Amino acid sequence: MLLRFVTRVLLCVLVLVSAGCSSTGSSPEKALATVQEAKLPAEARQTLRLIDRGGPFPYAKDGTVFGNFEGLLPAEKRGYYREYTVPTPGSRDRGARRIVTGEGGEFYYTDDHYDSFRAVLR
Repeated sequence: MLLRFVTRVLLCVLVLVSAGCSSTGSSPEKALATVQEAKLPAEARQTLRLIDRGGPFPYAKDGTVFGNFEGLLPAEKRGYYREYTVPTPGSRDRGARRIVTGEGGEFYYTDDHYDSFRAVLR
């Protein structure tokens, strides 16, 4: 009887530990979707060229710190990420599209104002 109880407890512990180590969870560290640079809208490719050249940028907010408050990008210290506007044709303001860069050379694209990101493959 005691042996059966101990076996069940150990089995439960094993299941809980393995579930906590699973890479299929919804943590921000899971792999992001990707997009080839060539598949981005023309305006996003132009923004990437401006970033590569160091500007000049058309919007005052371009190059400012992106806080990653949504937690969708890998966790880094404040100031690690910068954001840049990707113009949206016909929009009367900056629109929802952005390129976010990381100090390590990463590039991310969002077309829904930070609800989702795709890593840009260059």
